[in-house]
Amino acid sequence: MDGEREPVRVVIVDDDQLVRMALRLIVDGEPDLTVVAEAADGDTAITVVDEQRPDVVLMDVRMPGRDGLSATRELLTRPAPPRVLMLTTFDSDDLVLGALRAGALGFVLKDTPPARILDAVRAVANGDPVLSPAATARVIAAATGPGSSHARDSSREAARRQLSALTERELETARAIADGLGNPEIAQRLHISVATVKAHTGSLFAKLAVENRVQIALLVRDAEE
Repeated sequence: MDGEREPVRVVIVDDDQLVRMALRLIVDGEPDLTVVAEAADGDTAITVVDEQRPDVVLMDVRMPGRDGLSATRELLTRPAPPRVLMLTTFDSDDLVLGALRAGALGFVLKDTPPARILDAVRAVANGDPVLSPAATARVIAAATGPGSSHARDSSREAARRQLSALTERELETARAIADGLGNPEIAQRLHISVATVKAHTGSLFAKLAVENRVQIALLVRDAEE
């Protein structure tokens, strides 16, 4: 039918064949989504993505050989990269954080209910980050805690220069995001509407040249180290 949208093209990357099979069954069962290829490691993922040019890559974090973080960094250097949604467990916070800093749009746990995985794929396909406030706060805490590699390698001055372009209200919004608050909580804290929070967040994405809320939070944490 004229005007009908093409299905979102998905590549599944996981070293566990059963996980790939389960995800394929979940995704291919939806009329607006289709799995165009699978890969069992990062190197194969890069080759497959270059061949198939999917809209979304469901990327496992831990794999033998080239892991999901390395593969994600490589894919996101492409002129028109796919949107990457990381598959993970919370025991790999550091790798997830690295992927989010590189520009992945979010992550889901492997034991997430199928309906929520599908929602996450659709959201990422539309360019929307998939990061719950609780998950954001946990990843940020893991990355910025004492002794973490992020704390050792923080770029305070660079972050402060980036944040200096913000208005006071935008900076307050960024700090609230760094605290792991969702839009309603930010609105309550700053005594503004949710729509205004969304407008400020959009400005943060544009001014800071970031892809997701975790990247905003990390800049705030970098600046305050």
